[in-house]
Amino acid sequence: MIDPNVIMDARRRMTARHPKFERRDEDAAEGGCGVVGLACEIPVAGRHLFNSLEQMRNRGNGKGGGVAMVGLNPTDFGVNQEILDNNYLYAVAYLDSSVRTAVEEKFINENFELIHVHDMPNLSSWQNDLPALEDRPPDVVVYFVKPRKDKVDAFIESRLDAIIDASDREAVEQEFVFHATHELNVEFYAKDGRTDAFVLSHGRDMLILKIVGYAEDVIKYYCLDDVTSHVWIGHHRYPTRGRVTHPGGAHPFGQGIDAALVHNGDFSNYVSVKDYLAQRGMEPLFFTDTEVAALAYDLHRRVYGYSTEHVIESLAPTSELDFIMLPEEKQVVYEAIQKTHIHGSPDGPWFFIIAQSSGTTHQLLGITDTSMLRPQVFAYQRGEVGIAFCGSEKQVIDAVLDSLASEDTRFWRRADEYWNARGGSYTDGGAFVFDVVPKSDGSKELIMSDKFGKIVNTHPSGDFELTSAAERSGVDISGEGQVVFNSVIEALPHLGCAEARAVLDEIEDNVKTAGRTWGRDVLTLLLDRKYDTGSLRSSLWFDLVESKLVRILASSSSHPCENYVGQKTIGHRPKPTQSSQSFVIDAREYPIEGVNSFARELVSLYEIGWMNFVILHCRGHRFIGNGFGANTDGVRIDVFGAVGDYLGSGNDGMIIHMHGNGQDQIGQIHKSGELVVHGDVGQCYGYGSKGGELFVLGNAAGRPMINSVGSPKLVINGTALDYLAESFMAGDPLDGGGFVIVNGMRFDDRGELISLETPYPGGNLFSLASGGAIYIRDPRQRLSDSQLNGGAFTDMTDADWEVVQPILYKNQEHFGIPLQRLLTVEGEMRSPAEVYRKIIPVKSKTLHAEAAWVGHADN
Repeated sequence: MIDPNVIMDARRRMTARHPKFERRDEDAAEGGCGVVGLACEIPVAGRHLFNSLEQMRNRGNGKGGGVAMVGLNPTDFGVNQEILDNNYLYAVAYLDSSVRTAVEEKFINENFELIHVHDMPNLSSWQNDLPALEDRPPDVVVYFVKPRKDKVDAFIESRLDAIIDASDREAVEQEFVFHATHELNVEFYAKDGRTDAFVLSHGRDMLILKIVGYAEDVIKYYCLDDVTSHVWIGHHRYPTRGRVTHPGGAHPFGQGIDAALVHNGDFSNYVSVKDYLAQRGMEPLFFTDTEVAALAYDLHRRVYGYSTEHVIESLAPTSELDFIMLPEEKQVVYEAIQKTHIHGSPDGPWFFIIAQSSGTTHQLLGITDTSMLRPQVFAYQRGEVGIAFCGSEKQVIDAVLDSLASEDTRFWRRADEYWNARGGSYTDGGAFVFDVVPKSDGSKELIMSDKFGKIVNTHPSGDFELTSAAERSGVDISGEGQVVFNSVIEALPHLGCAEARAVLDEIEDNVKTAGRTWGRDVLTLLLDRKYDTGSLRSSLWFDLVESKLVRILASSSSHPCENYVGQKTIGHRPKPTQSSQSFVIDAREYPIEGVNSFARELVSLYEIGWMNFVILHCRGHRFIGNGFGANTDGVRIDVFGAVGDYLGSGNDGMIIHMHGNGQDQIGQIHKSGELVVHGDVGQCYGYGSKGGELFVLGNAAGRPMINSVGSPKLVINGTALDYLAESFMAGDPLDGGGFVIVNGMRFDDRGELISLETPYPGGNLFSLASGGAIYIRDPRQRLSDSQLNGGAFTDMTDADWEVVQPILYKNQEHFGIPLQRLLTVEGEMRSPAEVYRKIIPVKSKTLHAEAAWVGHADN
């Protein structure tokens, strides 16, 4: 390994020769962005990201979009595999094509052996076909190159001024490429503000493309529909201020060798990180948070030679309770990293996705910062083909799976597992690595690991091979919905795929006589509840159930009945014939937000008398249930699909059921009514809520019920990642005030309820709270005072149970989680006071976890 000081000295000398480039006030600052990444065992075509990115367009503002690809198909670039494997893809964006000759003469031919040139095709009709594009994207030329031996030798002698071991020759070539890129970008982009050309990426088996526009327009403009790659990243930029007149500020950034980085968020310490880099010989030229993050990542990974774990620690330092929970030997190493790099660690909020080429391994890396203020979701599906994701929203992951499943039977539309990461966690680090590695037979294998290098099992049980439905299932489906549901789940563990599919067909056939409401009741229970699916892969089974349910309900547009009327086209607004009648709407044709949005259509329908809504094919639609006004008792909304942000915000009496996972900011300023999520929820659930009852089947991400007042009541059957009920101000629960119940449970692969290892993993429970209470199921006394950042344990009394019990009975009704089971510990019924612990705010808030952390640092 080359001495890092040798490399940094060479960089200092290089940047000293150039003018000083400073970030100006008018240069753009980053804000909320939209990101998605995937890694797959087989090559994935660019068209499969199009719908995903288009649905996430509201997370950008058209001021920057881009994609990165790792694990390319050589034929897409007119080369063979040997050329792809053994050369750098040096991609140059020409905003002024007249400088191409000068760039090639002065930098390409001067520094590199040119193996092949590939001009990226573009869409000639872009002005008509891509109306969101205001400016013509740059011409992109991909040069397949090798550093010239004589130039590398001269670089060692003149720039590095050091004796280099033969084993470090490749590392020298990488640094030579880094210098060449910086010199080119100074000459043709930064100097005199000319912005004529710049390097997009300079790695092996990887490519970055970006424009001033939206990311899906990158796919269309550069004709990537059929271009394939094992790893993809897509990014929508949303700069919050300043000018953006060129694609150089868009993501991904490829300043690092063999790596592309995107991020959602912004740094409060950009100047500090910039100064940290300047001390090590690096000067940013594009003046974005993401650029300095890419430079820091490359510095720590390639120059310092840190492991993936230590690179992540240098960017997202572990602190507070999580640091204390680490093994002592890790604490020693992490403390040294933090003391060395803390002033160069990006201060969030942020979420990074990195695509990286590492020899024959194609890698996707997702890193969450410790503030957890930016949305992030991880997922994987493992069938005949393995695929993994990280992104801003569940709906963008589902959109990719939906596109793949429409063409390839090896995929289906639901991931095996979705989860939110807890940044800096002592259990997994809040970061996950997806490696696509070659196998001896020429195929690829997807391997997932966490920050600490621990392999994560991505091989769930259950058969994923679909077979045709049998003629008969042998299951009795007579009776009411709950009865039929019980019959099906009792039989399901003993059925094969053919018989299981026959059950669903028989339910659909029986709707003709029993009615849509009966079919809806049965299939909704089968979709929402957790149970043993026997030999069937559960994610595939639930996909089949939802498809059948949607099919039955969607038929109401062509064959309405007294209970269901379906919308025929956009703007079709018949009046209900009775108050109990449900209006069924396909959300796909409506904009996700805006003046013609789906949310506004619901308000228009409510204003003409509709009270019951069934929403199908939700695709990230925002603000559902917003804008209905005050006193909306009697309104019910059922959502199927993947909802966007702000579901049920401002609710004043409605009952809303999300039949699956929710997104961020659900139930903001919730006043009254019920909001039931049959899955997990994202960030800031119930932010500023004032009343009503909220239920979550699974987990909540960061900061649920923050700043809540009045009398809201929330049940979380899983856990919250951290900052639960921060600044909670909801009075006294024994006198009509609000509270949160955390049950700390999860379902195993067979649908059995089991206790989590700890009911709450974070170190900031009830931070800065001044009212309300938390009732947490903790029969094994796993929680400690150090986690109560402003709270204190107190006795759980009979009066408390009189408040809690009715809500837990409603929880049982919604999710089928028996109250008796919650009170059962190791097979024995216990009293509520033995199972639940009550936490109240304390007037003198001792910030225990922070105090412990500071005390450790002072020693």
